[in-house]
Amino acid sequence: MELQQMRYVVAVAETGGFTRAAERCLVVQSALSHQIGKLEKELGARLFERTSRRVRLTPAGEAFLPAARQALEAAERARAEVAAATGEIRGRLRLGAITTVTAVDVPGLMRAYHAAYPQVAMRLVDGMSEALLHGVREGTLDVAFLGVQPSFRTDEPGLGSRTLVVDRHVVVTAPEHPLARAVADGAAAMVPLERLADESFVDFPAGLAARAQTDEAFAAAGLRREVAFEAKGLDFVADLVRGGLGIALLPSRLVPRLPRLAVVPVRDGPVREERMVWSAARCSPAAAAFLASVGS
Repeated sequence: MELQQMRYVVAVAETGGFTRAAERCLVVQSALSHQIGKLEKELGARLFERTSRRVRLTPAGEAFLPAARQALEAAERARAEVAAATGEIRGRLRLGAITTVTAVDVPGLMRAYHAAYPQVAMRLVDGMSEALLHGVREGTLDVAFLGVQPSFRTDEPGLGSRTLVVDRHVVVTAPEHPLARAVADGAAAMVPLERLADESFVDFPAGLAARAQTDEAFAAAGLRREVAFEAKGLDFVADLVRGGLGIALLPSRLVPRLPRLAVVPVRDGPVREERMVWSAARCSPAAAAFLASVGS
């Protein structure tokens, strides 16, 4: 059994086909197919079901895939550890970040890191906090930047976690909204949370940390609200609010990114924590160097 054969299996599983896997691995398809067939013969089991329309893992392949990934990761880490022992940081750095992170300048950090450690191959994915945390847990990400409610658990075995900033939400409305006019006229400087209960809201989909921040604040106050419009992206949320379809509660540090919206401070509103999480159990030299650059 060879590491290259494991790489081919992982590539087929992730791309869903032998042709795309061969393109990723920079080999001809016949060579990749031959090596996987050779491995299947050695294992005494087929790893893939092949039809004219699709390729999928067999039960044996499902069992083999996690072990193959772990073996490849161990081999890569061994090379990186040897390089680090000789004073060179190399390998891979896999980062994840929510698009609304404000506590750090992710592109700036990556730029400085690349200048300091040019031998490290970096990858960045954006996504929701829940998916990014799952990636760190599973070892597909080394470090991730999340935006979560204070009750969101990241203190898990094998994980490192650090709160970077705590931010309170503000109300954002269309400029002509009565709440915005009241603040502009000096009739109100800050609205209580209960004043918002009868408003129509624009918010992120239920079940996401970005939505839970507001849901938990209303639940803690014993209040109910109506979320009339849901949107996954911050820009879409802002567009719906600008259109007068509802109001939104968003972290105050995001407001400068959203022009043509009125801002209304709110009392006892939601709180968001931006956290950095990383795999403490599988912290490679490349990841350790990045964490040091963030000041952890």
